Amino acid sequence: MSVQETTRTDAGLYGPDSVTWRVHADPSMALAGLRALFLQAVHPLAMAGVAQHSDFRADPWGRLFRTADYVGVTTYGTRAEAERAGAKVRGIHKRLSGIEPESGRTYRVSDPALLLWVHCVEVESFLTTAVRSGLRVCAADRDRYYAEQTRGSALVGLDPSTVPGSVAEMAAYFDRMRPELHVTAEARRTASFILWPPMPSKVARGTPARPAWVALATTAFGMLPRWARRLYRMPGLPTTDLAATAAGRAFRSGLLVVPERLRHGPELKAARARVGGS
Repeated sequence: MSVQETTRTDAGLYGPDSVTWRVHADPSMALAGLRALFLQAVHPLAMAGVAQHSDFRADPWGRLFRTADYVGVTTYGTRAEAERAGAKVRGIHKRLSGIEPESGRTYRVSDPALLLWVHCVEVESFLTTAVRSGLRVCAADRDRYYAEQTRGSALVGLDPSTVPGSVAEMAAYFDRMRPELHVTAEARRTASFILWPPMPSKVARGTPARPAWVALATTAFGMLPRWARRLYRMPGLPTTDLAATAAGRAFRSGLLVVPERLRHGPELKAARARVGGS
């Protein structure tokens, strides 16, 4: 088989029959990505890494789009494309280090413990938000999703055998981590920034973009586990699971009426053209 023929049939890390393809194609991913940002920030060293080495304040929309592109490529791209994306991330991470200002603790962005935190926050947010927003994923497939995601963890330099591969293992991981977590001043500023990001004045004043974004971000915050919401101590934001779940379901239902050709990104469209799959 030629290289061109191999590329045309390359299903990547997961393939069209995977739970990963189904979860990552769901409209709830927009909510899930914001939930992951709120949750990642409760780890002081992870928050320091973002604050000190990311351009999210200067270019918040660009960072969101780049993250979405990475997830799209590693989910739906060929194996070679996924590995190139992972190598690029590893190359950036290995150069970055710093000091968390409140504790004075040093960190390296490439530390496996920090990489594991970011990985678990992301995949747990993707699955939990999708399920709470109405995507039907049976118990066995929830375990299967986490097992599939251990493959993706290798892209950023993790040993897949050390990564939670089931619902029970993921829950146990977060239980172990909770004593290390708290909201720093930087995390609180970041949460406020996510909830009220800068927008061009014409957009903010002349369109419904501002209230729509605030509704999206507050719903994402409400999707956090109760212990994480309590760490933030931010009055006025959703505090009940029921309210956040209802808002998430309404958000997802509204997007499901949009035709797939408009909802789905170029990576998924290219993957379906390459290997097929619903």
